[in-house]
Amino acid sequence: MAEGGELKSGAPCCSDTLDEAALKVLLEGDPWLKAEYGDLAATLWLEGKMESAYRESGPLLQVPSRPARLDVVRLVAPRDMPKLGRGGSLQSRQALVHSLVHTESWAIDLSWDIIARFGKAEAMPREFFDDFVRVAQDEGRHFRLLAARLKEMNCSYGALPAHDGLWDSAEATAHDLKARLAVEHCVHEARGLDVLPTTVSRFRKGGDDETAKLLESVIYPEEITHCAAGVKWFSYLCLRDAPKDHQGEEMVAKKLALLDLQKSSEKGLSTEVVSECQNGDGLESPAVSDVVAAFHDVVRKYFRGPLKPPFNEAARAAAGFGPEWYLPLATKVAAPGSDHLR
Repeated sequence: MAEGGELKSGAPCCSDTLDEAALKVLLEGDPWLKAEYGDLAATLWLEGKMESAYRESGPLLQVPSRPARLDVVRLVAPRDMPKLGRGGSLQSRQALVHSLVHTESWAIDLSWDIIARFGKAEAMPREFFDDFVRVAQDEGRHFRLLAARLKEMNCSYGALPAHDGLWDSAEATAHDLKARLAVEHCVHEARGLDVLPTTVSRFRKGGDDETAKLLESVIYPEEITHCAAGVKWFSYLCLRDAPKDHQGEEMVAKKLALLDLQKSSEKGLSTEVVSECQNGDGLESPAVSDVVAAFHDVVRKYFRGPLKPPFNEAARAAAGFGPEWYLPLATKVAAPGSDHLR
């Protein structure tokens, strides 16, 4: 931090806290430099060269409602986006990869935003920061790999239009970590898992095995862990914030420890793990149904419309995101008291 508490712009460094480094990433408009800064911040944190997630004293950082973005891409409304096609032509495959590059660029910002905006405000544990730093580093690597592949296809990021619908829901959930996790890091991440196998198939049928292999072998398995992080930390908040009238702090801590924070980000928070958290000396704690019901309420309030099948059940299950989470949301249900159109 500069004198007077002003955050210096530029590359993250060891003297930054993690949320300050995250803010530097968000304030960098160049998408390639943004990815570079993100990778640097992640490396410093994961190697233990950045001491603190945030400064205990002092106010919360002022996180912008929208991250800095250069006018690299011509933005249009989602309804005005040209059809991407089915990958049968080079032009269609370029459009598909361009769309993926744009999505990954926004995913970088989403991952760092959740750290800067909510980490200190919600007093999240270190494992939360570890998980989303890894997610952010993955998204930056995905951006660079896909942008490089697009260049090999004689196209470049910014050559085609794109939309920013992904950030619209980020702004709608900027005040609520549970809502952010549910919508961005569960619903949207899982939707990516749903469509990715079809996208891989389109590239293969179009004769582009290189892009298909990149998506299938690198990006797909890592995106499963990103959805798992959303499920895991949404469940954590439900357990942590449950009424404690009939249970002591020691029991709450014990139940939270059962989340197995070191391992569950790899496979999500399973039904069995959450079930364990409701057992112990007859004291009450949210059951699986309570956590899932809370998820349904949040999604119905902040996500427009029903979830659209078909669902990639295997990938969702690998993320700990079983059908009880999403199937009830696949039909239109009224959202009492919601200000959000359905």
